[in-house]
Amino acid sequence: RMWFYGCDLLSDGSIRGSSRLGYDGRDHIFFDQKSGKFMPADSSAETTGKHWEREGVDTERWTNYLEQKCPELLQKYVGCRQKELERK
Repeated sequence: RMWFYGCDLLSDGSIRGSSRLGYDGRDHIFFDQKSGKFMPADSSAETTGKHWEREGVDTERWTNYLEQKCPELLQKYVGCRQKELERK
């Protein structure tokens, strides 16, 4: 099992966040920022999604991270790298 999360700086300057859980080399479940819910990537992940809903997985925390914190960290990192490259 492997958890991937982060954000991408797109060519138009916008930032897109993503969070997904992979299992056995394939996507299993992912977080849909628009709906604020974890969505199964296939039918085998429906049980996981229902379990997480019952357990009250903190989707607000994921939304905040992907929309606020991750872009903030990405912009900070890109800015630092840019300054470093300008010095060379």
